[in-house]
Amino acid sequence: MSTGSLVAALAERVVVLDGGLASRLEEHGHDLSDELWSARLLVDDPAEVRAAHRDYAAAGAEVATTASYQVSYDALAARGVDREGVDELLRRSVALAREASDGASWVAASVGPYGAALAGGQEYTGDYDLDVSGLRRWHRRRLQVLAEAGPDALALETIPSLAEVEALLAEVEGLGVPCWLSLTAVGDRTRRDEPVAEAFAMAAEAPEVVAAGVNCCTADSADAALALAAVFPGVVYPNSGEEWDPVGRRWAGAATFTVDRVRGWVDHGARLVGGCCRVGPDRIAEVSSIVRGL
Repeated sequence: MSTGSLVAALAERVVVLDGGLASRLEEHGHDLSDELWSARLLVDDPAEVRAAHRDYAAAGAEVATTASYQVSYDALAARGVDREGVDELLRRSVALAREASDGASWVAASVGPYGAALAGGQEYTGDYDLDVSGLRRWHRRRLQVLAEAGPDALALETIPSLAEVEALLAEVEGLGVPCWLSLTAVGDRTRRDEPVAEAFAMAAEAPEVVAAGVNCCTADSADAALALAAVFPGVVYPNSGEEWDPVGRRWAGAATFTVDRVRGWVDHGARLVGGCCRVGPDRIAEVSSIVRGL
């Protein structure tokens, strides 16, 4: 595959995303119950992050999504890491994904929501103690550092509320890096119980946004929300279908993500297709096989 421009590729075909990075690291035997989640391994064992990226590339993923989702200045300050140290970890996340791809795939720098840094499940409620202005300040430096690290795209992902959408869209303006906006939703509503369509309408006014859709939700919710993102190339990477218990910090329930949904997502405009939590390389290999056959 010629990497070229990710944006150009989306105009021509479906691109396969990777799956849950943390899930793969757990399969490698790492305990990620810590509040830093997979970001801990950027500090403790970066080679394992690189190895997980390679597992997905071997399965057919064309985009490596960085381990920066849970990296925040607040959480790492509590571990004695200063702001410059956090900047270095953000840059390292991009470098590890790039190294793992050997130039054969694109790198998307993960920009997780404020709720992920709170580590109490607020990304699934959007119940924040910051307004739009506060969210802009909170996200600003991380976005700038990741953009300067040279990814092919910024993945504004698992966003639960219109306020955070507004904040992120304002802060990516002028960064010079294409973005995709991916909400975590329940049907056609955000996790904050707002219309998903409003978020996509906001994104349509932002020239940096080149794709929009949903992640970290059920496959059923992906079906409902994707139809509302029709103005964009769609992005869809749901969870396995199991539910996260933020108090017990564990997954429960049955998996419902089956690859026979992929054709339907593509028919509804999806151009970036993969998986999120609990979707591993085996499932991404099945997605890749279907996409190659389209």
